[in-house]
Amino acid sequence: MIADEASLARLMKQAQGGDASTYAALLKECAKWLRRYYYRRLPPQQIDDLVQDTLLSLHSKLASYDPARPFLPWLAAIARYRWVDHLSRAYRAQDLKIAEQVDDGSIEDDVMARVSLDRLLAELPVAQSRAIILVKIDGRSVTEAARISGQSESLVKVNIHRGLKKLTALIEKAQ
Repeated sequence: MIADEASLARLMKQAQGGDASTYAALLKECAKWLRRYYYRRLPPQQIDDLVQDTLLSLHSKLASYDPARPFLPWLAAIARYRWVDHLSRAYRAQDLKIAEQVDDGSIEDDVMARVSLDRLLAELPVAQSRAIILVKIDGRSVTEAARISGQSESLVKVNIHRGLKKLTALIEKAQ
């Protein structure tokens, strides 16, 4: 089976109706699509874990899918958010690793990764980059980020959404 829009949407509608075999087929086809999606965005050893994480998110959001809307953009949105969450976790882990490896020679790679992310964030408006750093990188809640930045909670969420969308476009443009 080819994972095209019409086939996936049909499988999803049947899976929402409780058809277990169709749901298994949907997950199999989504996994293939997700592997292709992440192939250009991640090192190969990280793809399978992120595919599984994304399939879990798809499962938890199964009821939120509206069959009247296209399936692939819905799946792509979930995949993009899982990817950005993965990058922010990796970024935090790199910060910890840098702190632990001050005397290690591999610090240059870590610093270059940090510089690359800082350059990307510099392309965003200040309010968007600040919101992303506070919530996605530092791990603060939206409420804390709103208090720190002086923005409302809804504005913090909007700035994160718009900033992540622009970051994704910048990264995809660079590839």
